[in-house]
Amino acid sequence: MHSVCVALEVLMSPSLVPSPDHDLHFVLCDFGKYGKAYIETDPTEADRDTIVRNMIDGQYGRPVRVIAINPAEGWSRDVSEEIAIAVLTAADVEDRVLPAGTSAFVQEQRLRTPARLADI
Repeated sequence: MHSVCVALEVLMSPSLVPSPDHDLHFVLCDFGKYGKAYIETDPTEADRDTIVRNMIDGQYGRPVRVIAINPAEGWSRDVSEEIAIAVLTAADVEDRVLPAGTSAFVQEQRLRTPARLADI
């Protein structure tokens, strides 16, 4: 009987891998002497627009990379350049000054991919 209850609990438990209808974005931040780590993110707040808004608002002290994953489709990729472009575009529209960490992230993306970010 016990094994049946455990089996039912496993079947009824939510999956550890979310299956959202959008890509999930994770921000890698540099914590100096403590190293780098991905910021813990609620899956409901891991969409591209929320990450862009968080960067503009200075929620990440020193972001260095953004990775997007889609568990349903089985892929992941570095979207740092795309996020940098979106941050610059949104900040320009809102006439916002970027926080130091976000500004450094954008500058790093300009160095990595100067052709696409040069005109922004």
